[in-house]
Amino acid sequence: MHAGSGFLDRLGGRHRPLAVDSLLALGYVGAGLLLGQEQPPAGWRSVDGLGAVLTALVGLVMVARRLAPVVVFGASSALWTVFIACGYWPVVNSMPSLLGLYTVAATRRPRTALVCAAVVAGVWVYAGIGNIEHSSMPTVLAQAVLFPAVVLVVGRGSGALAERNRQFAELTSQLRGQQEENALRALTEERVRIARELHDVVAHHMSVISLQAGMASYVFPTDPAASRRALDTIADTSREALEEMRRMLVLLRVGQEGQPDGQRDGQGEDGAAAYAPAPGLDLLDRLLERVRGAGAEVTMEITGSPIRLPQGMALCVYRVVQEALTNVLKHAGPTRAAVTIRYERRTIVVRVTNEGGDNFQPNREMSPGHGLIGMRERAKIYGGSVTAGPRALGGFEVRLTLPAPTTSDRPGGLPAPGTGDVHIR
Repeated sequence: MHAGSGFLDRLGGRHRPLAVDSLLALGYVGAGLLLGQEQPPAGWRSVDGLGAVLTALVGLVMVARRLAPVVVFGASSALWTVFIACGYWPVVNSMPSLLGLYTVAATRRPRTALVCAAVVAGVWVYAGIGNIEHSSMPTVLAQAVLFPAVVLVVGRGSGALAERNRQFAELTSQLRGQQEENALRALTEERVRIARELHDVVAHHMSVISLQAGMASYVFPTDPAASRRALDTIADTSREALEEMRRMLVLLRVGQEGQPDGQRDGQGEDGAAAYAPAPGLDLLDRLLERVRGAGAEVTMEITGSPIRLPQGMALCVYRVVQEALTNVLKHAGPTRAAVTIRYERRTIVVRVTNEGGDNFQPNREMSPGHGLIGMRERAKIYGGSVTAGPRALGGFEVRLTLPAPTTSDRPGGLPAPGTGDVHIR
């Protein structure tokens, strides 16, 4: 049984029905030939060479029953009628015609199915009349009505079920397409939002460069040392601006069109908020205060030797912490949370953990939404990664790992881009 199932599974979707019908036809031929070897009831002759040929033909036409149900039914019924007219026992070849009726009932209109059922009933009555001396006509009539009626009802029901399954499959395909489209739209919106923030960072660097260049030109005749410091600042700032510009271009390299200006982080771009500097690590304390005001107890711990992060990387850390704490408030409610920033030799590890509340639902939290997409994209452009998942002792943890800023690992002072994938534990 397993071997046969494996054989059918290896067949392509287009050839599998034909293979099933071929096996079914061979089975009917074999069963008919075996039944023909039995001693027939009184009034019928045993199956000989001609009867065997007719039996084989009646069964083999079933191979094409899905391709031309009505034609196949007509051919099998005609051969069955010839088989009966030759004096052979009708039961030997009754099943192929009933299978043909089932196929017509499942795939064609009710009127066509009723006509085919009437044909089966007529052939059955004809067989009874042909051996009326040894037949009970009430029994023959009952069989002529009951057998086709049952097959007709079952075939119609099977056809309706197949149509519903086809509709469900089509709806599932449409739903999958919509989900993929929504995910792509969310990804594009998140990338555009991040690119806008990086644009603000680059604009800030350009402003610093402009101011420092003007100061260097002004004090150069009187204070060369101050002028040199201004030039050093210009060099450092321009390097960071180029790094952020490259990251922004990598982020938008997918070829997506820019979205129309709209809301950014829940507020319009008009007003003072649109011109505020991009948040960084210096604003984490203010973020934690807002979370505490919402009812959560939040602590922050910094370990290792803090280093100055490029403004874009600091923005990445801030946004990941912000999103993680937002998820804490949304899914865990009032609870205890902890933010840990650990500076290591080659990496920077940021952990946001919470103990979980009465309403904590990790499955809801890990549904693919804009938050996780944003974490992934932000980590990706800095060569980092994000892991998120429930803790063994309860609660939830989001961990961001970024390579430490370096100016020697590769040209431009950038770590190699990473996948940025969100790994769910």
